[in-house]
Amino acid sequence: MNTTALKVVIDTNIFITTIGKKSPFRWIFDAIMDGRIILCVSNSILLEYREILERKNGTEVAENILNFLSVYPYVEKYEIYYNLDLIPNDKDDNKFTDCSFASGGILISNDSHFNILSKVNFRTITHLTIGEFTQFWNEL
Repeated sequence: MNTTALKVVIDTNIFITTIGKKSPFRWIFDAIMDGRIILCVSNSILLEYREILERKNGTEVAENILNFLSVYPYVEKYEIYYNLDLIPNDKDDNKFTDCSFASGGILISNDSHFNILSKVNFRTITHLTIGEFTQFWNEL
């Protein structure tokens, strides 16, 4: 693996946005493809990706993307053995904060539920919107 690559955890809606070839955020998926970004996932994140991809793009597309993620060298899978329970208003979002904590990856999401991370006394998780992440990346 590329030891200089930046680790990220990507919320499902953002991830789906990055895979479209005409998306303005396709550069994120391309950066994963070439190893400049490491995508950090857990089983529960992969299951959510699959569910939403099936709903939006069909079973075949979902299967292809999940198969790709399961073998690609710039995707790191983390086993999560705890629940930090940092997102009280949408418990389902905790899978992303837990993976971000485990991996040390930047959490990318436009979901306002994650805004609470700036208010809790838990500074080891960095949350950025996709716009903030784009600006951060461009400044690297």
